[in-house]
Amino acid sequence: MPELPEVEIVKQSLDQKIKLKKINKVIIKNRNLRFKIPLKFEKNLINKIIKKITRFSKYLIINFTDNTFCIIHLGMSGTIHLVEESKKKIHTNTSFYSSQKLPIKHNHIKIYFHKLKMIYNDPRRFGFFKLVKNKNELLELFKNLGPEPFSKLFNLMYVCKYLRGKNKNIKNFLIDQKFVSGIGNIYASEILYLCKIKPTKRGKNLSKKECKKIIYFSRYILKKSIQKGGSTIRDFKNVLGYTGKFQNEFRVYQRENLTCPSKQCEGIIKKKFITNRSTFFCSVCQK
Repeated sequence: MPELPEVEIVKQSLDQKIKLKKINKVIIKNRNLRFKIPLKFEKNLINKIIKKITRFSKYLIINFTDNTFCIIHLGMSGTIHLVEESKKKIHTNTSFYSSQKLPIKHNHIKIYFHKLKMIYNDPRRFGFFKLVKNKNELLELFKNLGPEPFSKLFNLMYVCKYLRGKNKNIKNFLIDQKFVSGIGNIYASEILYLCKIKPTKRGKNLSKKECKKIIYFSRYILKKSIQKGGSTIRDFKNVLGYTGKFQNEFRVYQRENLTCPSKQCEGIIKKKFITNRSTFFCSVCQK
């Protein structure tokens, strides 16, 4: 599943390619995504002009000039492809998951602009599109989500108060979108490695110093991943011709049985399933 950095890369790609464009036509091939696409969806999108593309957590937000919005969530396997009429580009995918080329099957939504079309592909259909009437409705949809790691609201007072007295382990807190928005399984392991905190450590047992580390390294890891173009799990370029390179800097993720990358440590990277999610950590330096 794409995490915050990968969705940010998609946002940047779309903002460069479809900002200020008018929607001329919409074709729905399959309405049965996570939430069924309403019958009036096409009619409500036609002739809208895109003001800009923004993002919150793992959600893409199309901002229209009439102050309405369309939220897109990629789910487990969703990808967005941009196809230009005048150019026979091999790479159509705006993200770094699944096929670099436009797949033949599972192209559920097609949005047409002048000489350009945006296609949403999703084999597992866990993603969704949702039209939002105004800013208040948009804020209401996100009200139960925690702050992003980059937000000033994700501060020491917030983290310490939230974790106080909680038995849940810190790995599960980091991927809990009610606590902090945008961090997923891959980056949680990387963050905790740099913090030198064992993923099974209970929230209530974290010190103030450790909470500071979680804030700092959450921002550090995500920012670095965005700078590197995200994590390309498979080797291909996105629609702008870039390849995500942060996977080359993984310290623990998918490095089971390898030695700890820290020169001062002779530990071995272990893999443990926590709430059915694979978690990687150093057996020695994470305590």
